Amino acid sequence: MPKMKTRKSVAKRFRLTKTGKIKRKMAFKGHLLGGKNAKRKRRLSRGALVAGADAGVIKRMLPYG
Repeated sequence: MPKMKTRKSVAKRFRLTKTGKIKRKMAFKGHLLGGKNAKRKRRLSRGALVAGADAGVIKRMLPYG
């Protein structure tokens, strides 16, 4: 059986944790940062976990983790 291909765009945006959950970056941190206060920008710098409904789709696109 041939190797499965990883979706490279997904591999750049998501990481798997050791327990198999999927980490992602927060949105709204790319530009227009002057209008956002420091607390909000600091909070957006943290990672977050992907919702369970989306996790299955993303895991299929990352066959080798």
